[in-house]
Amino acid sequence: MTLPAPVLTILLLTASNLFMTMAWYGHLKFRSAPLIVVILVSWGIAFFEYLLQVPANRIGYGTLSAAQLKTIQEVISLTVFVGFSAFWLGEALTWRTALGFVLIATGAGVIFTGK
Repeated sequence: MTLPAPVLTILLLTASNLFMTMAWYGHLKFRSAPLIVVILVSWGIAFFEYLLQVPANRIGYGTLSAAQLKTIQEVISLTVFVGFSAFWLGEALTWRTALGFVLIATGAGVIFTGK
C-alpha cells in the first residue's frame, strides 16, 4: 500500500522534527556538558533530521507548493516543540504560548485557502 504524497510528507516531516527538536533543545537538560560536545552531538542528531526532511520535501513538492511545505513543517515544529518542552524540559504550556501558537496556526491556515 502506497501512502498519498501529502500523508507521507507529513509523517516524514513529523519524524524529522522530532530529531531536530532534540538536536536544538535536548541539550538544555545537560547544561554542564561542554559546548563543543553539545554542538557535535547536535550535529549528529541533525543528520538524521536531514535524512527525513529532504525526502519529505521531494515527495511533497508538486502536490504541495513550497510555501505549503514550509507551513506544514512550521506547524509540525511548533506542535512537536510543545510536547517536547513539556515532557523533556518540564516546562508547562502557558495560555500566552498556546494563544501565540494558535495565531501562528491560523496564519498558516491562510496559506491553504483558495488559489
